[in-house]
This record gives sequence, structure tokens and C-alpha cells, in this order.
Amino acid sequence: MATSRRNKRQMQAANDTVAAVQPVSPEALSAETPIPAKVPRTSRVRMMRQYDLVDRVRAYNPNTDEDLLNRAYVYAMVAHGEQTRASGDPYFSHPLEVAAILTDLKLDDATIVAALLHDTIEDTEATRTEIDKLFGAEIGALVEGLTKLKRLELVSREAKQAENLRKLLLAIADDVRVLLIKLADRLHNMRTMEFMPPASRRRIAEETLDIYAPLAGRMGMQAMREELEELSFKVLDPDAYLVVMQRLDSLTERNRNLIDMIESHLSTKLEKNGIAARVTGRRKKPFSIWTKMKRKSVGFEQLSDIYGFRVVLQDMEACYRALGVVHTTWPVVPGRFKDYISTPKQNDYRSIHTTVIGPGNQRVELQIRTEDMNSIAEYGIAAHAFYKDGVGSPTEMLKRESNAFSWLRHTIGILSESTNPEEFLEHTKLELFHDQVFCFTPKGKLIALPRNANVVDFAYAVHTDVGNSAVGCKINGKFAPLSSELQNGDEVEVLTSAAQQAPPSAWEGLAVTGKARAAIRRATRTAVRDQYASLGRRIVERLFARAKMDYSDDQLKGALPRLARTSIDDVMASVGRGELRAADVARAMYPDYKEERIGRFSANNKKSTADKVRTPDGATRFTSIISIGGVNSDLPVKFAPNGGAVPGDRIVGIVTPGEGITIYPIQSPALKDFEEEPERWVDVRWDIDESSPQRFPARLFLQNVNEPGSLAQIAQVIADHDGNIDNISMHRRSPDFTEQTIDLGVYDLKHLSAIINQLRAKAVVAKVERVNG
Repeated sequence: MATSRRNKRQMQAANDTVAAVQPVSPEALSAETPIPAKVPRTSRVRMMRQYDLVDRVRAYNPNTDEDLLNRAYVYAMVAHGEQTRASGDPYFSHPLEVAAILTDLKLDDATIVAALLHDTIEDTEATRTEIDKLFGAEIGALVEGLTKLKRLELVSREAKQAENLRKLLLAIADDVRVLLIKLADRLHNMRTMEFMPPASRRRIAEETLDIYAPLAGRMGMQAMREELEELSFKVLDPDAYLVVMQRLDSLTERNRNLIDMIESHLSTKLEKNGIAARVTGRRKKPFSIWTKMKRKSVGFEQLSDIYGFRVVLQDMEACYRALGVVHTTWPVVPGRFKDYISTPKQNDYRSIHTTVIGPGNQRVELQIRTEDMNSIAEYGIAAHAFYKDGVGSPTEMLKRESNAFSWLRHTIGILSESTNPEEFLEHTKLELFHDQVFCFTPKGKLIALPRNANVVDFAYAVHTDVGNSAVGCKINGKFAPLSSELQNGDEVEVLTSAAQQAPPSAWEGLAVTGKARAAIRRATRTAVRDQYASLGRRIVERLFARAKMDYSDDQLKGALPRLARTSIDDVMASVGRGELRAADVARAMYPDYKEERIGRFSANNKKSTADKVRTPDGATRFTSIISIGGVNSDLPVKFAPNGGAVPGDRIVGIVTPGEGITIYPIQSPALKDFEEEPERWVDVRWDIDESSPQRFPARLFLQNVNEPGSLAQIAQVIADHDGNIDNISMHRRSPDFTEQTIDLGVYDLKHLSAIINQLRAKAVVAKVERVNG
């Protein structure tokens, strides 16, 4: 019998648990999980017995709680009852296999028990309360975390996919063992998915290749990542998988003794130099080979590193001694040496990589590492001994010992800063898939970045404030552009300026890392919001001044609920964007306020008046006129689209919802379109800093003689007078004359007039006039 090896106390505990569990009726379960028992069985697996499970755990953890494992085994078996999988096998075989995978990773009792129970809350009548009572709150929390994850569909529309990925990582944040069980659950499902409908197989394979395989890789669990990738590859591109496997098998047949020969040669060479080593060779995985073929656009025959060899030694010193033997015996392939022992990857991977021209003129790719490094390379965070006493909780232990877990917690930290699910998904996928380069700050701090990262990414990796205020950089002591791509070992000094409060929005296109892109978007949004809030404040204060009412932030704070806003800045930004009218703000603060209605409002009868507003301290200040400092002012300002405006023009502002203020010259015919909307008109005036001149948009209309060199003469006049041509459009009205519309940048009205006068003096110019937008 399965329980014949248990003592009486253990047998009684198991029987008590069975008695405590009520039979589960299939009708009470969801339609998705149980398969009717009458489905013909096309597959029969040998289910692991209780003593098999206990023996597997005891092999690496002599102090295992056998009673706990037995009770969980029986509870899960009874709870799942007659449920079957799509293959016809008992459903209980699935949690058993998940537990077996986790015993291979040598995980603690709580993780094994949670694996056995991980589908009970979702698919049976078991409850969290019952799990807590029978097995403890720790195991109950793990099972409930897995229950929530089971409902996720990670391949779907982008926003839904992103939100589900957030939930996955947040669940992992509480206890990393949730991730380990989820990965084992996914691995077993991938191993047995041939019984599922084709559409479901493809969806699950995409989900696995997109999220779970790279996540396993980021956690350093390379063996699991490779198997997940291969199983997904077989489903998603069976033809390519078959071709690669055929080529690999053919190559293996031709080079049947090659691996043995190289292993023997390497072992003998190291042994002669007094180095004890375990040398093993293997061929690369099909998905890895296919990915490299696509990335490098080469055929299978052009790949030279189909086989890889691992040299495992006793200690770190022996690794470097072995490296010396290898490099002094065989020629090194340039550019193929990487030392991940001195500079580990973020997933804790440590090894020396090198490629040499070895025996038989074959390229030999070597990985040189210690036993501990080899364990972490294969099992990642699972290589940490969770089951040992005195290590604290797994999460606390990994905080101390694992860089891979640090990455995970950093990624979860992005959740608190990201308001847009798609941005978070983009960040996480970038972080999952990119290889890395390692750079240093001037003080020697190591910064790990994705391949192809530049100084903008580096600046944001140091600190968000450094990125936002970056204006230049030095790479290895030499000035360089912020867009410079970084190489391994670069020392980077970021030059900052307090005058730059927000980065240019164009930086988003430069950045490679999700963190930098998210920070740039956030800073840009904040800057734009501040502009709208500033504009909204001026509009609100202008209305209060004209209505001769007192305004104070404290009084507005009390009216926030009536405006359905959470802060004063939200109110002002909404007014600035045109989402909320200033009159609505006044009415929320003064319910008796009656809006002054104005009939027709035009440029001809509009008067600019500088009204005053009283502040709580009794001071007064002019607020009705809004100062325009140019295109880089602290307000969301743009200029008339069909002609612009320049300092020296009399101007008026029109508020456009969601866009800010558009500045028009007072003589612009476009202002007639706004005569029936007086609430959109605002008084504006120029406030130009003469110490920092900037160009403003203007438009000219010209008729010129159609002869060679006429355009050159016109452009030369503009250039000689320090104007800047932004755009030219040309239209031939007759064989002798051409009409041109020129958009240009000038400093002010005097500058524009000088250019017009000089153009009129040219013989090739028949007519020139300014276009008023």
C-alpha cells in the first residue's frame, strides 16, 4: 500500500484529513476545469505515491515534515475527486507533477504543499479558511495567491495584458514562491498540452514565450527557461522546429565523436596542469539556434557555435587558472570573451565565457564556473536553500542574497509610478528581454543597462532627477552627446543644470529602457500639466478681478467637492485645458455669483484692461493681462497656424480646450470665428527677455519672376538678415511668375519689416506681403 511505510501517527493524521474533506460534486465546479469522467482515456500516467513524494523531499531535506506532506497529498486527492484532465488522466496528477518539478528544485515543505493544493480553492469546494485551518496561514496565502493568478490571461489586448502582468508581479511581491509554483504549473501544462484544442495551445504557447520563459530567465532559472522556450517553439512554429531539429540530428550524426573528443582533450589538458575539472558538452537548444539565425540573418551552416562546453571547478581561483590553460593552448576568437564572475548579470549568473579554435580546428565555446555558480546558473533563485533553518522567510532571504530578486522588486516598484498599463508592459518586456552592458559612475558605482542603451538611459538609471536635469555628458573623460551608445566598461559623468526642470519630449525616442521612457513621459506630462495649471490660475484670477470678488486658495479648497476635483492644481489645470470654466469655479466658491454675459465680442471693440485682485494678505497685483514669453514659456502657448505672431504685434489670446492659448495678431481675420465665444478671449501681452532672443513664426506671400536663381536670391536676403526659413511652398500661376508662401522665424516686427523691405528691393520680386493668420 502507498501508506505502508508511514507510522501510526502519520496514518491517523492522513485519515483525519480525508474525513474532514467532503466529496466534491462535479456540478458544483466551474465549466472550464473539470472534464467529465466518461471522456475516454487516451493517456495514462503513473501517479506518484505519497511515499515517493516524501522520499523525494527527504533526499535533500532530512528534516522535512512528512506528516504535513501526507495530509496535503490526501486532502488534494480527495478534493479533486473524479475530476479529469483533457487527456483523461485524473486531475490530481497535475498538482502531483507540479510538486515533483519543485522537488527537483529542492524547495521547502510549504512550497511543495502549496503546489499540491494550488488548484483546490479554484476548482473544488475547498476554501481559504479551511486551508488555513488544516495547513496554516503561510500555505493558505500561497494557495490563494496562485488562485488569483490562475484567472489571468496574459495574451490579450495590450491594456488587459499589461494589467494582468501587474497583478502577476504584485502577487509575486508578497512571496516569491508563488512565482516558482506558477512556473512549475506552466511547465507541466506545456508538457501535456497536446490534448488541448489548437487555438488554446497557441494562446498558451504565446503567453509562455512572451512572459513566463523570459521571467524564468530573469530569475536565473535557465534550465526551466530553455524547456519553456522549446515547448512553445514547437507549438508556434512547428515547421521551423522540425527543420532545426533535423539539421541538429544530422550534424550530431556526422560529428558523433566530436563532443567526446573535445571533452577528453580538455579534461586531459587541465589535469596535466593540476586542475581538477568536470567537463561536459552539449548542443544548443533549437529555439536558441533559431533565434540566432533570425537575429544574424544567417543560415544553419553559417553558425559556428552549435556545441557548448561547460568546465566546472572547485573554486574561483581554479576558474582563472583553467582560463589561462585554455588561452595558452588554443587560439582565442576575438570579441568572444566575457567575465561574468567579476561582473555578474542581474539574475546572479556568474561564469567566464570564451571561444577558442580547439581540437580539429573546431570552434569551442566554453563556460568556466564553480559548482555553486553552476547551480545558480541552472536553478536561479530556486538554488537558494529555502528549506534550511535560520534563513528567515524566503522573501527576506532573497532580499539579502539575490540580485535577480532585486530586479523583481525594482520592477514591482515601477508599479507605484506608472499610471498607464501599456507603459508598464513596455517597461517590463524591455527589461525581460534585453541583454546588458555594464557602465560606471565617476565614483565607481556599477550601472547595468540593456544593450544599445545610451547616456539618457544611464542618467535615469542613476536617479530620475539626474535624468530630468541632464544637459550633457562625459564618457571616459571626453565630452559626448547624450545619445551616445554605451559600451561595457564606460565611465559616464552626467552634466546637469538646475535650469532644466523637465527633459525634452524628444528624449523618449532616444531612450531604450522602460524606466527612462516612463520617467520622460511622466516629467513631460507634469510639465504640461503645470503649464495648464498656470494658465488656469491666471484665467480664474482674471475673472475674480473683473467681478471684484476676493480669491484665495483656502476658499477654493473648501469648494473642491463641488467641482469634483481633488486638489487646487487639478482645478486650475482643468480650467487651463478648457475642461472647466472659470465661471464654474467662481460659482462653486460664491453660489450667488452671476456670470456677466457679453454679446458679440470682436477684435475691433475689445479693450485690454489691467484689473487687480486682492490676496489674503491685502496686497494687490495686476492679473488680467497674461504675459507671453515665447514658445518656451511656462504656459501652453502656440501661435496662429496660418501666419503666426511676432513681438511688436498687438495680440489677443484664444483659449482652445486641451491645447492652451493660441496667439493671434489683432488684425487676423481668423478672429471673426470666435466672436460668439467671448469666454475664450484672454488679454495677453509680450514679455520678452531681450538677453535671450528667440525667433517667432511669421508667414510671407511673394510673387517672383520665374527665372534661374530667383529662389536663391530670396533665400539669401532672408539668410543675410538672420531669418530662418521653416517651410516653402511654390505654385506657378503663369509661365512668367511663381507664387511662394514662406514660413520663417524672426525676432520681432522690426526684424520682419526689414526682411520684407529688402525683398521688395530685389528685381526678381514683383510682390511681397505678410500673411496674417
